[in-house]
Parts: sequence; structure tokens; C-alpha cells
Amino acid sequence: MKIPTQLRTLTGGQAELSVDGASDLRELLGKIKTEHPDLTERLLDENGEIRRFVNIYVGEEDVRFLDGLNTNLESGALVSILPAVAGG
Repeated sequence: MKIPTQLRTLTGGQAELSVDGASDLRELLGKIKTEHPDLTERLLDENGEIRRFVNIYVGEEDVRFLDGLNTNLESGALVSILPAVAGG
């Protein structure tokens, strides 16, 4: 999983996290939560859903247009987090 610069303080500075054996995005985030609970708190809301201003991609596809947290992950899938950026 690729971690954007803004969230790397939550992963001890790591730009990428490697997780084996996750069949879908929900399972991947569950495994990450054990070592980086603050990261998953930033990604998921109090209902366990992806926060409105967080975009998660599997390959080049936004998971909101796939199956959300139930999006299947093939072995070696690249998952990227892209926080929304606003400004004026």
C-alpha cells in the first residue's frame, strides 16, 4: 500500500506498507490496523466506511466505483491512498 506524504507520520515514515494474504480491501485495512491504528482511523469513519475526503485506489481504479471496502485484491495488487486536496 502506497502511503502519501501527509500520512507517513502515522506509519513511522514508511512510504509503503506490505501486507500479505488480504483477499479484499477491508481485510487489508484490518491487518494494517494492528500496527498502524492511527492510519486506519484517518482512513475510516466511525461507521467503518472510507472517509469522504479519502480516495483509495486498487491499481488505477477508485474503490468507490468498484466494491468499496469489499473490493477484491489479487496477489501483488497495488493499493494507493490519495487524500483529497482542497484549496483556493
